[in-house]
Amino acid sequence: AVLSFVSSAALLGGSCTAMILGHWYLVLPSMDIAHLQSMVRFHIGSTIARVVVITAAVWIAIAGWEPGLGPSFQHYVLSSAGVFFWQRVLFGLFGPGVLSYLTWETAKIRSTQSATGILYVDFFTVIVGEILAKYLHLSTLIPV
Repeated sequence: AVLSFVSSAALLGGSCTAMILGHWYLVLPSMDIAHLQSMVRFHIGSTIARVVVITAAVWIAIAGWEPGLGPSFQHYVLSSAGVFFWQRVLFGLFGPGVLSYLTWETAKIRSTQSATGILYVDFFTVIVGEILAKYLHLSTLIPV
């Protein structure tokens, strides 16, 4: 659970900081692009770390299930209540992964206005994904 919270904080912090830094490029266009690129690299790294932690947590939850413990996490994911898990994966992991890559590509060509716009959407998907993650953690006791 500690790794889950640390990776969550890194993802939230990285996306928020990148978005705010990107906004400053709209105010001061002469800023060196290397700062935005390094923050986007951090955000990509934190997204990868979050995916690894969640994959490990789900694998441990599925592998560690015993019949006397009640319904398995695999049963939960495949039930109608599992829609929250799949939304979490789509909005909180897949969305930021794709959007951070798009931001990286736009930052490489020095299109800071486009990068900032993408970072706003990226931050929204991270927030939605992490809220769903906390709901899932409270309802299933699995730190996804």
